[in-house]
Amino acid sequence: MSLTVLTVDDSRTMREMLRLALCDAGYRVVQAEDGLHGLEVLAAESDAPQVIVTDINMPRMDGFGFIEEVRSDQRWRGIPILVLTTESDAEKKSRARNAGATGWIVKPFNPVKLVDAIRRVAA
Repeated sequence: MSLTVLTVDDSRTMREMLRLALCDAGYRVVQAEDGLHGLEVLAAESDAPQVIVTDINMPRMDGFGFIEEVRSDQRWRGIPILVLTTESDAEKKSRARNAGATGWIVKPFNPVKLVDAIRRVAA
């Protein structure tokens, strides 16, 4: 069985780029358009993803709120969460870490480095 990754990003283009990179690496990819949709996808999946990759700046529920909600739910508390964003501000990194993020990657992303990061946190 392959590793499942949930990608949460409001950009359709970014979701497609992530899907292509992760499918090429042999991962199963499920997608969500924002944090609220991400929570809906998590609740609907019979098997929780092994890793989540989320953006920060999204409508309805941003990445910070999404991370906090995931961490507050016992079912998903242990899933590693990588933040993939254009943000590089130290304060936002700290806020994400305090919310429960596992790692931080700045866009544009290098597919090889992203896959390596996913492998590391999923191990």
